[in-house]
Amino acid sequence: MAESFTSPVILRCIVVTPESTVLDTQCEFVALPLFDGEAGIAPGKSPMIGRLGYGELRVRQGGQTSRYYVDGGFVQVANNVVSVLTNRAVPAKSLDTSTLEQQLRTTLTTPAAGSAEMAIRERQISQVRGQLRVASHV
Repeated sequence: MAESFTSPVILRCIVVTPESTVLDTQCEFVALPLFDGEAGIAPGKSPMIGRLGYGELRVRQGGQTSRYYVDGGFVQVANNVVSVLTNRAVPAKSLDTSTLEQQLRTTLTTPAAGSAEMAIRERQISQVRGQLRVASHV
């Protein structure tokens, strides 16, 4: 009896910002920061669309995990393709913890008057904290 080898099902992960395609690779698994939690995407995942939060995108390929900070946006999963549309995607190793900590201190001490300024300040705090979380895993 002859053995039958089938190639493993893989995902294609595409990360696009307004400026460029940051990542377009085949992988085994993707973890995404959704606005209300985290989603893990494996091959064969049912189609979905979700809103991204500020946090860590992890892409596992060949036993190695690549980490990125994503700045909100949207994800679509269909036919083993994970399409991420985000304002910004930064490799985790490019994040500078000391600069981010200073940025957080400055943002926390900056006064905000009115609901619009408060919303902007809260978004900035969430973004910096998300970057710090990603940078701490490098």
